[in-house]
Amino acid sequence: MFVAFGAEHRQFQVEGLSMFYRLIRTPNDRTIAMLRLVLGIVFFAHGAQKMLGWFGGPGFSGTMQFFNQMGVPSLLAFLAIAAEFFGSLALLVGFLGRVAALGIVVNMLVAVGSVHLPHGFFMNWTGTQQGEGFEYHLLAIAIGLAVLIKGSGAMSVDRTLTQKMRHPAEREKERFAA
Repeated sequence: MFVAFGAEHRQFQVEGLSMFYRLIRTPNDRTIAMLRLVLGIVFFAHGAQKMLGWFGGPGFSGTMQFFNQMGVPSLLAFLAIAAEFFGSLALLVGFLGRVAALGIVVNMLVAVGSVHLPHGFFMNWTGTQQGEGFEYHLLAIAIGLAVLIKGSGAMSVDRTLTQKMRHPAEREKERFAA
């Protein structure tokens, strides 16, 4: 019985490691890294407004109150704030970039569907519309999808972990392919 448990346990570890590897696996792509960093910088500013009250934002309690007044349940409001703030930090260092990008993409889809869609495509550059359109959100969704599909890219924790977890033969094959 102990041997069977040990084998099952090792199999679970291998499968778990494989799943984690698939989650962080990313090419040494500088274009994706640039997109990831830009998305991280933009959402750090927005997340810091909501979480910390920086850059003229309402802070955590003010944002929670705003979301609750809109009818958003507290748990979902918290997840939205966390996705922007902690997701942006994850994108900046490139750790679990796919998870962070997914959180931001979902945030933007909800924002478009619940607030911005009725105001049309264009942002309110001249102040003549009732609200803001969804063009900014569409760009954030596109960049987030690129990171979600390709991973964090070059200069990321995910890339470093990808290299350390790879079989040596795979590393040699990639080195000669580049």
